[in-house]
Amino acid sequence: MRDFSAINRLSFSHGPTPLEAAPRLSNALDCKVYFKRDDCTGLAGGGNKTRKLEYLVADAQEKGADTLVTIGGLQSNHARQSAAIAAKLGLRCELVLEDVPNTPKADYYKNGNLLLDQLLGANIHRLGEGEDAQLYSEALMSKLVEQGAKPYLIPIGGSNVIGALGYVRCAFEIVKQLEQQQLEIDQIILASGSAGTQAGLLAGLIASGSSIKVLGINVSRTAEQQSALVCDLLEQVLEYLEIDKSLAQGVVHTNGDYFGSGYGVPTEQMISAVKRCAALEGVLLDPVYTGKAMAGFMDLVSKKEIAAGSKQLFLHTGGAQGLFAYSEVFSA
Repeated sequence: MRDFSAINRLSFSHGPTPLEAAPRLSNALDCKVYFKRDDCTGLAGGGNKTRKLEYLVADAQEKGADTLVTIGGLQSNHARQSAAIAAKLGLRCELVLEDVPNTPKADYYKNGNLLLDQLLGANIHRLGEGEDAQLYSEALMSKLVEQGAKPYLIPIGGSNVIGALGYVRCAFEIVKQLEQQQLEIDQIILASGSAGTQAGLLAGLIASGSSIKVLGINVSRTAEQQSALVCDLLEQVLEYLEIDKSLAQGVVHTNGDYFGSGYGVPTEQMISAVKRCAALEGVLLDPVYTGKAMAGFMDLVSKKEIAAGSKQLFLHTGGAQGLFAYSEVFSA
């Protein structure tokens, strides 16, 4: 394996983030539940994308970039954290943000992450439903170059090999915390979207020699589609780390039963899970990622597909800032 500590990284997160027990939720679900609190990474409200951006923006600086460009939905947590890091470093930030069909609109266009993007000084390019954000961003990159800027395009969700290194590092952190707390975990559960968090986490566990299972609850794709996406990126990360990529076989597990009618579209199970987690643990989930992942977790426990008494670590990837854009579904 290549020397991981030698890979260039900027330091923005408040880490290591806590790994803590959730006793009231554990009692309610009849299994031992722990949270890995990556909602507490710190920068402009925190979240999992900060870990990815520590590596991506280090790469951008190595390449002399003065402008960060990235893509997301109008309420993208990734966009917020990209804008925050750009502000911290004095870089220009261009956010290409797509409207998401069938999302509640009362606060969607003026609150939550979008409000924070504006406060952080990002230039926002709003696209309507159906517009091609990738083509728009490529044209924007060309325009910026013509203007004399040095732009760096960060992929959606920060999910490429470089971004996934943030969750390789997180896996090392989790393994160390489990050893320090003398805990044994049966499974890590997380929301799985652009694949970088799950792929990086799996690569880090493989590199650590850990056999902990990882289950991704998908936020926009079927299990077959998402597993293929995660496996492909996992193989790339292992190859980059100079680890046998055949170790990716058989370790990717995803579930596509809980995203409802689409990305960012509320479900009754998500609303219930967010409210329940807040009331039992004082932990705020989000409506797009962690809320749906927790809904899946709770349902799998109720179906006994997750065994009573098992030890489950829920990776909280942040995003509570998005609750304010979805206020109408929680106050109804």
